Amino acid sequence: MNLKIAGNGRRRMSCGPLLVALALTPMFSAPCAFAQTQPAESKPCEAKPASEAKPAPDAYRTIYLTKLTQPSELNDLVSDLRNVLSPKARIFPMQAQHAISLRGTPEDIELAQKIAGEMDRARKVYRLTYTIAESDSGKRTGTQSFSLLAASGEKTSFKQGSRVPIVTGTPHSESSTPASQVQYVDVGLDIDAWVDADADGARLRTKIEQSSLAEEKSAASMSDPVIRQTVLEETSNLVPGKLLVLGSLDIPGSTRRLEIEVVAELVP
Repeated sequence: MNLKIAGNGRRRMSCGPLLVALALTPMFSAPCAFAQTQPAESKPCEAKPASEAKPAPDAYRTIYLTKLTQPSELNDLVSDLRNVLSPKARIFPMQAQHAISLRGTPEDIELAQKIAGEMDRARKVYRLTYTIAESDSGKRTGTQSFSLLAASGEKTSFKQGSRVPIVTGTPHSESSTPASQVQYVDVGLDIDAWVDADADGARLRTKIEQSSLAEEKSAASMSDPVIRQTVLEETSNLVPGKLLVLGSLDIPGSTRRLEIEVVAELVP
């Protein structure tokens, strides 16, 4: 710093270089201050491996059924659940209570309730009216009608006829009295019907068996009767209210003929 005497006799201080130095000081110190106040860079959290994740606790639930009351229906539901749910799920059928007990993950319980709700529904019931028209040598001789109630998925049977006894046995070697046994054979008309209903419609399976005694005797024993049988099996789509012709049966050893028709009505 230099002192100079001005013309007016006063002393004047020269401060030019000092002011420049003071002005440059903040410029050099500012970057250092910024570097000190900048927060440290944070690292992202690393996800734990799937093996270290805690498994969801098991849940327990009992599902009661109202429509599936048959043992076979309950077994079908249990088999379906075991194929769909996870291998760790445990399923226990309770036939006496019409229920199933489940132990598994919450996802297994939720899926099992959904499947059981879809299967545990009221079955459709159909009234099947079979008409059998009998003709002899082309002339109508009589007509019979039979009505059956058939639930979807179940078998319905109808029988009409006689039980014919057949005596069998051989005489004892020490006695002339034969040790005879009597067996009975059903002769007449048998109708078995199955209705399978789903979202696409209904299908009817019918088995009709007509049997009768023949006039001739058996060659093995004159006391044994000869039974003639005619069987008709048919599977067809079922439309409620529409007449369905199943077919015709020719009675062997005669000129008789049976024509079979059926009409289905949905029971409300």
